[in-house]
Formats: sequence, structure tokens, C-alpha cells
Amino acid sequence: MFCWGSSKHAMIQVSWNVSRDAFSDSSSSNIAAIDFATTSDSTKRVALFGLGGTIASWPAQGASTAVIPSMEANTLVESVPGLESIARVESRTLRTMSSANISFADLFEVADAIHEALASGVDGVVVTQGTDNIEETSFALDLLIRDERPVVVTGAMRNPSLAGADGPANIRAAVAVAASPLARGLGTLVVMNDEVHAARFVRKTHLSKLSAFTSPQCGPLGIVVEGRVHLYTRVESLVTASPVGDVAPVALVRCVLGDDGRIVSALPGLGYRGLVLEGFGGGHIPEVMVERLVEVVAAMPVVLASRTGAGVVLESTYGFAGSEVDLLSRGLLSAGSLDGLKARVALTLVLTSTGNRGESESRFRAIVEAIG
Repeated sequence: MFCWGSSKHAMIQVSWNVSRDAFSDSSSSNIAAIDFATTSDSTKRVALFGLGGTIASWPAQGASTAVIPSMEANTLVESVPGLESIARVESRTLRTMSSANISFADLFEVADAIHEALASGVDGVVVTQGTDNIEETSFALDLLIRDERPVVVTGAMRNPSLAGADGPANIRAAVAVAASPLARGLGTLVVMNDEVHAARFVRKTHLSKLSAFTSPQCGPLGIVVEGRVHLYTRVESLVTASPVGDVAPVALVRCVLGDDGRIVSALPGLGYRGLVLEGFGGGHIPEVMVERLVEVVAAMPVVLASRTGAGVVLESTYGFAGSEVDLLSRGLLSAGSLDGLKARVALTLVLTSTGNRGESESRFRAIVEAIG
């Protein structure tokens, strides 16, 4: 039986008035005309993995308000009233860290733990972490997990010591989605503020609001109301990646006013194996950058994304030097509807999966095409 061990702490009320001894000392989609809903089912099993972040943070000893990640995963589970009516949650702490410190190596370990939990027969998985880079980590898991059962990433915008802390509600909604058969086959999801987002589309668009997470490309897939999961849109599963060896370093560079390309010229000498370039608008760069970029393309795969963060990179509209037509003809790969952050995640994983450039570029194109 898959079991993360017995609880060490008493039930905590929703006010999150917890004592310090409860903490550790460690530092374009296919649209379907549907409105399905599921109710809770306490016979469901959900594994929950804690990585730290705001949702697990509490003022440090001797500090007045500054918080650090310190809460164990089982403490988070026990803080959610009535969670047992939705599913039997089996928790495990993998990290107690700021999301700024999460690496691809950490995510590979998380993916292994998720596969282990799924192999044990759980109905779904929840990962709690800091929100700073959920749009990247969730998409990485989207490409790493080889199972149709739901994997849901959530966090909190307000730490537990603040009035109106959103952690318990987000965990409850995330568990409801992870336990829902309707969420099968959708890849990794992000559940925040009672909204269900596809990892491939979600972005953090505000630094502090509870409604910080949005999906500019298509909107949320659904919502959670009174514990019921309502889905209005579905997406197809993506091609998965199987990393081997060391993580391939991939740079992300944004074009800016007056850019001359000196930064991109330096990348091959710094050991990078790939580049994602966020161009202006539909995928444009200053003409003065073109020749420098051509030299980089000869050394590594280069992906062309848009710095706007929404829409699809153009392919055949503009023909001037530095336009999308010009750049794609010179061997750049289109990011399609992926923004720069997610394109970098995808390129990193495909380059880490194979040392063959042609194969890695083919796999990247397959991901872009699957997203639409």
C-alpha cells in the first residue's frame, strides 16, 4: 500500500492559528460544449507532495512578519476543514523551499515521486509550492508525467499568518480536481482561486492578487463551485519528455528597444545549448541582430517566441529583414502559442532527452503542434 505515514499533529482550524512546533526546521485547445460537474467522493485517494512556498511559510523565529517556508505537507492537509469528505489524502514533504530555488533536477525528483504514487493506485496527485514559477514548473510536469490521471499544482498568494489566507481553499479545490474523473487526460493542471487552468496556458499576471493566475490564450478550463468540478473546455495530452543526463542549459532573451544582439552572440561561448528569443509583436527583431542570430543558429537550436505572452507567432505576414518570414527561413523554430517561459521549459526538456539536434527539434515541433 502507498502510504506517507501517520499524522503527527492535531487538526488545525481554518483560521490557521497554528503553533510553531507544527513546523519543520528545514530550510489553442479543443473546445467542447460541456458543463460537467463532479461531487466529492471520500473513497478516492489523492497523493499530495509539498515543496514549500508561501502556502507553507510562517514567520521565522524572532521575526515579526517576514516568513520562510517551514510547514510540512501533513500540516497543510490537516489545515483544510472537511477535506476527508472529498478524498483520502496521503501527504509527503519533498522540499521546504522558496519556489525561486526549484531546479529542473528537483522537478525530475517530483516527477519520479508522482509516478511512484500513480503506480500505487492513487486517483490523482496534488503538488503544493510557491507561486513565483508555477507557470514553468507545472508545464514541466505536463511534459514529464506519463499518465492520464490528474496532476494538479497549487499554492497560495497569502501566507498562513495573514488574514484571508487562501492556502486551505486552494488545497481543497485542488484535491477536488485531482479526485475528479473529469480531469483525466487533461495533462497537468493549475488550480488557484477556484479556477482550473491548463499548465500549458496559465500565467502569473499579478504579483499579489488572489486572482493572479490567468490563461490569456483561452481562459480557464473550468471552475470549482461548492466542491464540484465544472469543466467547460478540454485540451489534448502532450508528447512527453524523458530526460537523460545533465540538464541542458537554455537561455531566454527578450528583444528590447535598440537591441543590437550582443547578448545572443555571447551565448555559445557561455556553454548554452539552446536559446529562446522573445521577439517584438508577431516575432520580429531589429535588423542589426539578424546576422548575429544566424551565427547562433549554426551552434544551437533557437526558438522564436513573442514577448507579448499571448497569441501565435506569425509565419507568413511580414517579409522585412528581421521579420518572422526572414527568421524562420534562417532556421529558427517557431514557439507557436507558447510564451517564452514555457518555450524555454520545452526546449530544455527535449534537449535533455536527446543529444541529437535534429531529434530534439523534431520533438519540440511536436509539442508546439499538439498545443495548437
